[in-house]
Amino acid sequence: MSTPDLSGRGFVLASKSASRRAMLDAAGLAYESLPAEIDERGLENEMVSAPADEVAQALAVAKAAAVSHIRPGDVVLGSDSLVVVNGQRFDKPSSRENAAEHLRFFSGKVMELHSAASLVRDEKVLWVGHDVARLVVRELSETFIADYLDAEWPEVGYCVGVFRIEALGVQLFEAIRGNQFTVLGMPLLQVLAALREHGVLPR
Repeated sequence: MSTPDLSGRGFVLASKSASRRAMLDAAGLAYESLPAEIDERGLENEMVSAPADEVAQALAVAKAAAVSHIRPGDVVLGSDSLVVVNGQRFDKPSSRENAAEHLRFFSGKVMELHSAASLVRDEKVLWVGHDVARLVVRELSETFIADYLDAEWPEVGYCVGVFRIEALGVQLFEAIRGNQFTVLGMPLLQVLAALREHGVLPR
């Protein structure tokens, strides 16, 4: 199957995320990658009492809208992921020690991973989607946490949940309940359906 040529249709991913780019690459999409410049923590603070799914969707829309502002006419895909454990939301770790603190808190608990995506064109929201996966974190020893961060830092510093499921992060879990693409950071099947709906991909 040939790769769909979207070069003339203006499709932009509002992210430099390696996992999200890898998903689009594997699906055979042509696109540009342009990271969004938004105040993620500020938006999260404004929505401190909102459910995690609403916050993830708002962030996905904000990222897509920010890039759409400088790319008129293009369809822009924004995406975001949030982690909730025991009712507490977690951002990306601010340091290696903060990452270790996150992992100690996650140990033996269920991690809810909310992944959202949005399509925006000319700053108008065309579509918003969301999915959630539940990952059961095994009991993590201090030795494992130290060895894990020796191997995975600083890469996991850019990852909410402090893991890359496609790498050593899979060793954090004893069970995963949910779609693999959601775990990777984007509800890809929903995204592809929305791209077909809005003419970016052929039906």
